[in-house]
Amino acid sequence: MTERITSASNPRVKRLTALGKKAKLRREEGVFIIEGERLYTDTPREYLKEIYMTEEFLGEKLGGAAPGSCTIVTTEIMRKISDTDTPQGVLCVAKMPSYTRKDLLGSADGRTPLLLLLENIQDPGNLGTMMRTAEAAGVTGVLMSRDTVDLFNPKTVRATMSAIFRMPFLYTDDLVGEIGRLREEDGIAVYAAHLRASKPYDETDCRKPCAFLIGNEGNGLSEEAANAASGRVHIPMQGSIESLNAAMAAGILLFEAARQRRKS
Repeated sequence: MTERITSASNPRVKRLTALGKKAKLRREEGVFIIEGERLYTDTPREYLKEIYMTEEFLGEKLGGAAPGSCTIVTTEIMRKISDTDTPQGVLCVAKMPSYTRKDLLGSADGRTPLLLLLENIQDPGNLGTMMRTAEAAGVTGVLMSRDTVDLFNPKTVRATMSAIFRMPFLYTDDLVGEIGRLREEDGIAVYAAHLRASKPYDETDCRKPCAFLIGNEGNGLSEEAANAASGRVHIPMQGSIESLNAAMAAGILLFEAARQRRKS
């Protein structure tokens, strides 16, 4: 029998609300919130731990046939547990994906490594867009400094457009150390996106194992991280613009690598 929740004081409602707001609770439970029809449809079934739907969503989208372990909630409760202004009527608790360092290097399928390294990215939408763009460009993995925004923030999750379940990622407490390890142990050239003492991005050979390093939206890369890289690249621009949005810059760099690899 399908379970129903009609009271906003139900402990499960309070827990769902907290999971959407508290990164610490998400880490403790190893789960996060996904919301909306697209994410619900795209998420591999083995990651779905709890499913919540309104009667309206169930009737309009699924013909009234509730999936197993689905809990029906009222429209009011869905609004309470949702992170969006206009909930679509479906919200799930999903298990966090986990990856190893080998996964980031594309070891499983033999691809030439192409990594995205992120230092202190703070905007959830930027991080989510970078994950989505990374998948589209053929990136093998994303490595982030510990002070980068939580990947499982609901806004970030939505911006990934479900790439969060397909793009290998790791957080590290020592990004500078990892840059050195990638260069010395794995033979990966690391290019820092930087305006000073750099060369145009399209003059860089991206066909070999490489990584692009992107810094904080407002302050850019720390000098320590930039100095640890193999070299520096910039995107030539016209007009009076000094820099691009971090996610847009990442996209331009990654798709240049994709273009070079496709041509070769």
